[in-house]
Amino acid sequence: MRRPRPRTLGIVCVCLVLLAAGVVAGVSWARGWTGSVTVLANWSGGEKEQFERAMKRFEEEYRIDVVYQGSSALSQVLAADLAAGTQPDVAVLPGPGELTAYAADGRLEPLDGLFEAGAYDRVWMPKVAGEDGRKRTYWLPVKTGLKSMVWHAGNLSKDQITRTAGEPDRWCLAMESGATSGWPGTDWVEDILLQQAGPQVYEKWATGDLDWTDARVRKAWKTWGDMVGAGDRTRVDRVLKDNFGQDCPRESLEHLGSFRDTQWKPVAGDFVHSSEVVPDARTASDHWEVSGDLAAMLNATDEAKKLIRFLADPDTGLPDFTVNKKATAPDRHEDPLKRKIGSILRGSEQRLCWDASDTMPPALRDAFHRAVLHFLVKPGELEEQLRGLEALNGDGRPTLPVCGTG
Repeated sequence: MRRPRPRTLGIVCVCLVLLAAGVVAGVSWARGWTGSVTVLANWSGGEKEQFERAMKRFEEEYRIDVVYQGSSALSQVLAADLAAGTQPDVAVLPGPGELTAYAADGRLEPLDGLFEAGAYDRVWMPKVAGEDGRKRTYWLPVKTGLKSMVWHAGNLSKDQITRTAGEPDRWCLAMESGATSGWPGTDWVEDILLQQAGPQVYEKWATGDLDWTDARVRKAWKTWGDMVGAGDRTRVDRVLKDNFGQDCPRESLEHLGSFRDTQWKPVAGDFVHSSEVVPDARTASDHWEVSGDLAAMLNATDEAKKLIRFLADPDTGLPDFTVNKKATAPDRHEDPLKRKIGSILRGSEQRLCWDASDTMPPALRDAFHRAVLHFLVKPGELEEQLRGLEALNGDGRPTLPVCGTG
């Protein structure tokens, strides 16, 4: 039997590729698709399911195919895609830090006119400078979270919470989170600085206008170390290995965000503002740290614009929690805990500050993650760690409003 010649094989391969493309095109035509939009995000579990349900409704309404690209290394993937010119149409990133830099570099398309005016407060959708220096809106919050929370079982009194907070072994603490291990510790340091030094100092530090070696920043680190037992090798070894999503003992306290509501529900969990347990917190400290997954448009296609409008629609069911002021008020039968969290996030009288590390450049943010892990093991080397972080602080960073009202 004669073997087919290489040229013949090449022709066959090309034909198969064209046939496959034809089949895909035929399927798309049969389903009535009018186009597609690519979305890069990092959602899993219930959040991903909620988003997929919303996208199914979008596909059915607009006949636009949503191609979801999930990654746990969003920053690296997006940077590589941009360098190659293959960026997604829409990217959903945690926090405004990278997006502010991308806007200044002309990488993002403005969203002005794609959402209803007055639907979001300034802290969630500020206008930031683009490549030409003009200020526009470049991102849309599709999911938000509350921080500055200390979770506890519902049967604990205020006095019991205060006493428990003074015992390092009673804190449910875990640092492991894959490539982002350490972020629960950065949340602690940020929040303590906010409650002790106030929003003006916090904002200056978050945007690079306050040195990491400043006495107030140093105090926040040391306060955290004292609260959780930094340097206690037996405890710290366990803390570094434990995953942040672990279950907590009923008699413990936990300093994590609103996404933990489900884990604390079996013990009638509730939360207090972190200022109630942070030593030397300012009197009547009332600022909450917040986080958010923000959708930005990198290709201004008709399909991408329609998706942004859909995400800004107050009737679109997105992962908890929405801060769209036009959205229907929570049903009175809704989970009381979710209603309480949602009212803080959407309340116009609430004073909110972005998670500081989410406003920082990726290199500094990642170094911050590593520094808190090092500090837990060797708190005596804090000064060296702070000098290293200050060396990455840099000048000329694009700025944005970090604190504001909800």
